[in-house]
Amino acid sequence: MLIDTHSHVYLSDFDEDRIVMIKRALDQGVEKILLPNIDVSTIKSLDALYASNKKVFDAMMGLHPGSVKSEYKDDLTFIKKRLTKGSYCGIGEIGIDLYWDKTHVKEQIKAFVTQIEWALEFDLPIVIHARDSFKETFDAMIPFKESALKGVFHCFTGEKQEMVEALSFKNFMLGIGGVLTFKNSGLDKTIVDAPLDRLVLETDSPYLAPAPHRGKRNEPSYIRLVAEKLAETKKETIKSIENSTTANAVKLFDLKFDD
Repeated sequence: MLIDTHSHVYLSDFDEDRIVMIKRALDQGVEKILLPNIDVSTIKSLDALYASNKKVFDAMMGLHPGSVKSEYKDDLTFIKKRLTKGSYCGIGEIGIDLYWDKTHVKEQIKAFVTQIEWALEFDLPIVIHARDSFKETFDAMIPFKESALKGVFHCFTGEKQEMVEALSFKNFMLGIGGVLTFKNSGLDKTIVDAPLDRLVLETDSPYLAPAPHRGKRNEPSYIRLVAEKLAETKKETIKSIENSTTANAVKLFDLKFDD
């Protein structure tokens, strides 16, 4: 069994072939696909896909840092209402992104902290987007370090020191995706010493497709390529990687499976 802990397959990129794409994932042993929200505009399509097949999908609710603008407080109010009414397995995708635009960095940090507080209120894990922002992300999290806060550093691509600091937050995992398969990413050298009980797999579909599909649309069936590369990196069997990453995801997101 494999679990894709981060996939945006509710986006329009999959409108033409969503059903067959999901079948490809199931054929590759993917039994769960977790759907993180982006912003107010994506809630309807996310909720609809989740409702269509709750055996395969679990959903999250949150405001992506790239969508944090001057009106972010209104967006957060709307999103929290959805969070209180729905059945979500996490708060995400949230965090700080300084790669594209630094205009609203203060607002991003405030939105991030607000959603961390929600996670503690609802006892849910957070899914952290930290692009060019590890320092700012860690700084925002430090006041919560001794709390029950839990979650995953989505699409982890940091170096060894950042990995050590991320894992110093005792209830957090690293999300490993297609970047691991990129020839010169160096991620394999970084995570070779990461404990298996702190890793989960993800695709970030439709983005960051693993080799040999790099540059094309990503999809959950490709999670097996990530698992195979992780097995090679860690010198483990693919079965060991499946078992450990699945167990980690089930525990972190409190996932349930129909008999």
